Amino acid sequence: MARVMYLDCFSGIAGDMFLAALIDAGLPVEELRRALGSLGLECDLEVTRVLRAGIRATHVRVVSTSASPVRPVRQDEPDGHDHRHGHDDAQDHHHGHHHHHGEGHGHAHGHGHAHDEHHAHGHHHGHEHHSLAEIEERIDRSSLSAAGKARATGLFRRLAEAEAAIHDMPLERVHLHEVGALDSIVDVVGAVHAMEWLGIEDVVSSPLNVGGGRVEIAHGRFPVPAPATLRLLGGVPVYDGGPDTELVTPTGALLASGYARAFGALPAMVPERIGYGAGTKDLGRVPNVLRVVIGERVSRQAPAAGPGGDSEEDVVVRIECEIDDMNPQIFGAVGDRLLEAGALDVFLTPVHMKKGRPGTLLTVLAPERLRASLCDRIFRETTTIGLRFDRVGRETLARRWVEVQIAGGPVRIKVASRGDEVLNAAPEFEDCLRVATATGRPVKTVVAEAVEAWAAARDQQDR
Repeated sequence: MARVMYLDCFSGIAGDMFLAALIDAGLPVEELRRALGSLGLECDLEVTRVLRAGIRATHVRVVSTSASPVRPVRQDEPDGHDHRHGHDDAQDHHHGHHHHHGEGHGHAHGHGHAHDEHHAHGHHHGHEHHSLAEIEERIDRSSLSAAGKARATGLFRRLAEAEAAIHDMPLERVHLHEVGALDSIVDVVGAVHAMEWLGIEDVVSSPLNVGGGRVEIAHGRFPVPAPATLRLLGGVPVYDGGPDTELVTPTGALLASGYARAFGALPAMVPERIGYGAGTKDLGRVPNVLRVVIGERVSRQAPAAGPGGDSEEDVVVRIECEIDDMNPQIFGAVGDRLLEAGALDVFLTPVHMKKGRPGTLLTVLAPERLRASLCDRIFRETTTIGLRFDRVGRETLARRWVEVQIAGGPVRIKVASRGDEVLNAAPEFEDCLRVATATGRPVKTVVAEAVEAWAAARDQQDR
């Protein structure tokens, strides 16, 4: 069985909530301090226990080492408010802090959000920021594993690339207020180390509740989620489930999209660890927490016997129809929309229909819970007047994503294994195409470099 973590983002996600949830799930604080100490940053962690809508959770804040000594883990006030962060009651109807993207820095830069947000960390780190190059250098000198260094570096580069794209400027000219703030560095690097320490091989996330309303940033008043956050959420299912505030921050979006290989319902698993990571604000009856569930995947039905024994088996629904009277150009768009709606696979097969007419067999594989919605979409998007479906078993290899850094940017590698044996490692083609386009190198060269970088990192980790 493969180890999996489920991110339950019913109240959004922020970087500090992610890290706090992993601490709540069992990561030792001193182990985290040791790893973060290798970065050479003048800061420490303050970890407290709080209540959010009656749920006991862990809250983390970053404090500079020049501040008062770090308190030990303790029980916070019964109402869950952290009164030390300096917000008064008149601010409670706002979001919670002044910053560039909702991470609670309390900055008054030109990049800062002119609003308060409920995830406010209350981090006391002054106005010190670090360039992307400096962050990468610190990560390279750190005690993270080779794979961890590649992952952390790739995440920061993605964050910087999102900023560069939003502001239409070269990467080296991006103002790294969000990327370079101490708490963002701690949140990202701490999360990378925590995931390795906990031995999490696979991540599934719920769709992300982004909140609602509008947010003031230096460039104007924008709807939630903020521009950089939304860019980092490309390809991720999101929704506005309230309350009327910003629930997903850029660092939270970065970690969710960077780690989750799939988005949907809780997978079949045996829970072993459960963690609750709290944002600073208490939202009343809405628990301002991120819940993580860590455990071992299990089959939805009895596993088939076979070598290796660690493949995954479940039941999916197969939906099919033959079409002979639709413009072939439409099939591509239909396939894309079905995949966006949650289909596991969509493929086309040429067939001969009655009266010798050539046609196309449309086949869709999907979780059974999505059958009705996908059938409705097929009827609306195609010319078919009838569908058939049946339930089929499938067996799949355990899969996880590993990010490697090559010249031109990060590339994700999908690693498939059975038991302890890796059977396949394939670079994500879209990542390779992006790097090839940016650097002018052939795509096949980028693919080869990505595989080579993954193999080198794996060899170093095995030593």
